[in-house]
Amino acid sequence: MSSTTLVVAPEVAEALAAGGPVVALESTIISHGLPRPRNLEVARAVEQAVREEGAVPATIGVVGGVARVGLDEEALQLLATSDDVDKASVRDLGTVAALRRDAATTVAATSALAARAGIQVFATGGLGGVHREASATWDESADLVALARTPLVVVCAGVKSILDVPATLERLESLSVPVLGFRSRRFPGFYLSDSGYELDWQVDSAEQVADVVRARRELGIHRETVLVANPLPVNEQVDPALHDAVLQQALSELREGHVTGKAVTPFLLERFHERTGGESLRANIAIILANSRLAARIAVALAS
Repeated sequence: MSSTTLVVAPEVAEALAAGGPVVALESTIISHGLPRPRNLEVARAVEQAVREEGAVPATIGVVGGVARVGLDEEALQLLATSDDVDKASVRDLGTVAALRRDAATTVAATSALAARAGIQVFATGGLGGVHREASATWDESADLVALARTPLVVVCAGVKSILDVPATLERLESLSVPVLGFRSRRFPGFYLSDSGYELDWQVDSAEQVADVVRARRELGIHRETVLVANPLPVNEQVDPALHDAVLQQALSELREGHVTGKAVTPFLLERFHERTGGESLRANIAIILANSRLAARIAVALAS
């Protein structure tokens, strides 16, 4: 698939044409989620992890207005090092393309482009969701609506713990997005292995996830994403007491500074990076590597 606004890398296109396993990867974590130079190192490591599990990585981003499904080294370096990279959700993609901008894609935008290219599985870190005090602000991530519109498997570590977790789970239920806990019935809270909320369903292998996807297709109810929540092992999570202390202080500063909209998540994550002594960064990297490996195993199971 190739056009003036969307190009699929040859390796990815060949794998898709052959029915092989491909895993979509977002680029926001490269441009806006991790500090330099670790961001480029992690981007390469994540792609390598997918390859080691037998799948083809397809990191997605926009370069010069062209949405690229599968980035070469030059494009990876651009998104990792440039100070002029936009953060694009679905609503922004047309404008970014028309204005010939460089942009990193969010979960929502990555999902849309992955589905457009024919990819079945997407690995990310933590989803966006319903923000705290959303009943007053109406602040809800576009990720949730995207999950209801794209027939993918998305592997994540739950939603970021800075969000309103129970409201997000309720919203996912309303959108008919199935949430499967991987080897756990507890919904993870990104940095935390357990957000405090239980899930209805648990799967214990990549093959079981693939079976769920196939059953949904046979039933004709496969428009929505199948969300696989993959928690960090307890011994790899951020210390819960440290996490809660940093979160409460950061939320207070958020209100005092009148930070709203798209600035909320970067603001809070930056506070975590500053005040956890590197623990949140370590956990963030562990999450995306683990999710990428699991996503690759699911892609292999679906392709077999």
